[in-house]
Amino acid sequence: MRRRFGVLIGAAVIAAALVSGCGDVPLEGSQPSTAATPSARPSKSPRTSSTPSSTPTPTATPPQTPSTPTPSPVKGANAARVTRTFPAKLANGKPPLFVVVSFDGAGDLTLWSHWRQLAKQVNARMTFFLSGPYLYPGSHRADYKPPGKKPGASEIGWGDPDKVVRRTAVLRQAIAEGHEIGTHANGHFCGRSGIGSWNAAQWSDELKAFDLMVANGPTLAAGKPLAAPFDPATVKGMRTPCLEGNRSAYRQVMRQRGMLYDASEPGYIAWPKKTDGIWNFPLQSIELAGTHKSTLTMDYNLWYAQTGARQAPASQAPALKAQVLATYRLALRRSRAHGNPPLFLGNHFNHWNNSVYSDVLTSFVQDTCTQPDVRCVSNVELLTWLEKNGVPRG
Repeated sequence: MRRRFGVLIGAAVIAAALVSGCGDVPLEGSQPSTAATPSARPSKSPRTSSTPSSTPTPTATPPQTPSTPTPSPVKGANAARVTRTFPAKLANGKPPLFVVVSFDGAGDLTLWSHWRQLAKQVNARMTFFLSGPYLYPGSHRADYKPPGKKPGASEIGWGDPDKVVRRTAVLRQAIAEGHEIGTHANGHFCGRSGIGSWNAAQWSDELKAFDLMVANGPTLAAGKPLAAPFDPATVKGMRTPCLEGNRSAYRQVMRQRGMLYDASEPGYIAWPKKTDGIWNFPLQSIELAGTHKSTLTMDYNLWYAQTGARQAPASQAPALKAQVLATYRLALRRSRAHGNPPLFLGNHFNHWNNSVYSDVLTSFVQDTCTQPDVRCVSNVELLTWLEKNGVPRG
């Protein structure tokens, strides 16, 4: 009975921490079908169970067939290549303290430059979860037929052709530098009218559409054959929009595609394990420093915990930054106190709330990734280490 009570308390803590990270930044080329700007009232908290409250009724989904221009003879790069190795234990007898920094959306070219330069400074690798429309021009949006939506619908808009071509080049460069590209699906449809109701067949269609956008979007944008930035078949991980979705359904599709990890389900600071046959790399429940509030290690969630996701006066930015930095440092101390389980820090390409969250993450990476026991890695690098060394006990 005591153990069950503890499980219920833990579930309640995660539920209190959850605010869907549903604020992906709209693209530059065309307006989204509805506003994608984060609101003060976030969408419904994602469930910690893999089973939705009601079973979606299977429906026939029109096939998604983005245009298929003549393919380029140049094959895309491996989106999740691993070139570094790490010891099973450090000199102190503990495993490395892995810090995984990841981004949803990953579209803004200026911020791509910022994060890549920062990673070079501290020898870090990062994971970037890409949304399909970031590589697909708006003039061809009707090629995308999302489940339950009109053709061409997207909550984050579509790519400007020039930006698509430039983004394609940046993605190639980032992969060559050792960063990993994952998928963030396509239209960013949150809630029960979106991915919350999708079954396995609909998820399969969504990820096939992602493959085609990656493969064909650059050529459509350039108006001539242009190699895809990466081979979508080599993508090994996904973060679902707003951390939502029937987990057993979409993980079934992930396994069928040979994908290896899901970065969507909320959890705790603990060594990850496999769930539904794939690694579960959670955003973690932490305490907002100086309060008794629980939040997740995601910039949007931190923003909501601090100000209800409302823009604060610029004069408050220093205090808000200090609180977020203290929160990250508290999480790092708790990891060290419990055997160095990894920290998973999720972010978006944004300048929300006077750039509080991007600025603090920059400072935390600079201060932390060079510490002797810390290794700042991509999700796939951590996965490779776990597969080789196993999950540490305790």
